[in-house]
Amino acid sequence: MNLRQKIAIGALSGALGIAGAVVTWFEGRSLVAYLDPVGIPTICDGWTYRVQLGDTATPEQCDAYTRKALEETARIFERWVPTSVIEQMPTTSVAAFQSFIYNVGPGAPGVKDGFVWLKSGRHSTMLLHLQAGRVAAACSELPNWPNAGGKRLRGLEIRRAAERELCEVGL
Repeated sequence: MNLRQKIAIGALSGALGIAGAVVTWFEGRSLVAYLDPVGIPTICDGWTYRVQLGDTATPEQCDAYTRKALEETARIFERWVPTSVIEQMPTTSVAAFQSFIYNVGPGAPGVKDGFVWLKSGRHSTMLLHLQAGRVAAACSELPNWPNAGGKRLRGLEIRRAAERELCEVGL
């Protein structure tokens, strides 16, 4: 099954379903903890919270972790973007930003959520565009986030291009 087919199936569940399809496509699933490209212990579909090398998980645990993280991305998005803007956005755009937040991470314990929206101590241009209702401009900012751990990663370039394409559907 390709990414477009997974997205079509996810669309039946709305933005979280679409975001879930994108997340699982790009994250992949490992039932054994591994180090991600920047050295963070990771398991399942990109789950990093309290993961240590040597940890294992069942498919059911992975599904629960992914669901929990996707629900958190939705809460973060709804907290930072005005409801009036979200209501006007295509579901695909909401899903693209939820995938982005899932990948960048909602923040560590004790860190205010939404740090993913900050760049150099201020709101990112992407968030400012979203808050002003300029969704197309916000979508065009996604490719500006291809780095992890200070490294530019080809996988993130590909993911951000796919998120941008998804984001712009229906605009």
